Amino acid sequence: MRLGHFDMNLLVALDALLDTRSVTRASERLHIGASATSSALGRLREYFNDPLLLQVGRRMELTPLGRSLAQPVRDILLTVQSTVVARLEFEPAQARRNFVIRASDYLTTVLLIDVVQRLQREAPGITLHIANMTDDVPERLDRGEVDFVIYPSVSVNPEHPSQDLFEETFSCVVWEGNHLVGDTLTAQQYAELGHVAATFGDSRSASFEGFVMANRGISRRIEVTTTNFNTLPQLVIGTTRIATVHTRLAKIYAHFLPLRVLPMPMELPRLVEVVQWHAINDGDPAHAWMRSLLLEHARASADAPTGALLQRG
Repeated sequence: MRLGHFDMNLLVALDALLDTRSVTRASERLHIGASATSSALGRLREYFNDPLLLQVGRRMELTPLGRSLAQPVRDILLTVQSTVVARLEFEPAQARRNFVIRASDYLTTVLLIDVVQRLQREAPGITLHIANMTDDVPERLDRGEVDFVIYPSVSVNPEHPSQDLFEETFSCVVWEGNHLVGDTLTAQQYAELGHVAATFGDSRSASFEGFVMANRGISRRIEVTTTNFNTLPQLVIGTTRIATVHTRLAKIYAHFLPLRVLPMPMELPRLVEVVQWHAINDGDPAHAWMRSLLLEHARASADAPTGALLQRG
């Protein structure tokens, strides 16, 4: 298809090339051979009379024109997706769609396991790619590369719609053989004993509870860090260390592992988990259906806060 002298079939290739800055990675995204992608790049360079991508050292960099085209081209494709492709009547049982969700492993355990099971029953043609949180998730949401981000309300981007899902509290988890801790934990013990804590991304950013504690001047003697919430309870076993864990997750692991769940020795604000999506997808029927599914299971998890694993365990 041509619009004026421009072959509209090249628009998707242009977006992939400008975003990945690599013929190889663009080919992988487009599911075509590298030679076909190179050919598309050649035609685009001829049309714009500009290299668009230039080799600088070991990397490909965008030319000024390439940089100026990147966001408008992405916006055009997002608009086509939301106003043309997605406007067909949505029938979950017949739908063929892939959604990309960014969420922590904690949320996968307490929420998304149920959602995945529901999709297989009611919408078997819908597939999910669930990936952990990284430093560039806000930028990926802006670029339309992520359908849903589920994270604490303090991280919400005001430029995109969002919906509260559920509230969560925190508990302390210790090995059941930890002789230094009884049925309760004092603030002094919390400060003196070693901790296992979670950090995220290349920047090793603190999790929500770590952020809150740092702002309140509460210090922890962190001896072990991990990038997964699910490993926190496991890493205290056989030690005298403490882990501060989402209460839902703590109860699940205490059901299967030699652990004790204790109340926090200090009050922390409740964590509000939120789902957010790109504004351009707000009216997409498939997106709306998926959002309602997430909200339904989030509310169900509030009524049975130990999740599918423990309910069936």
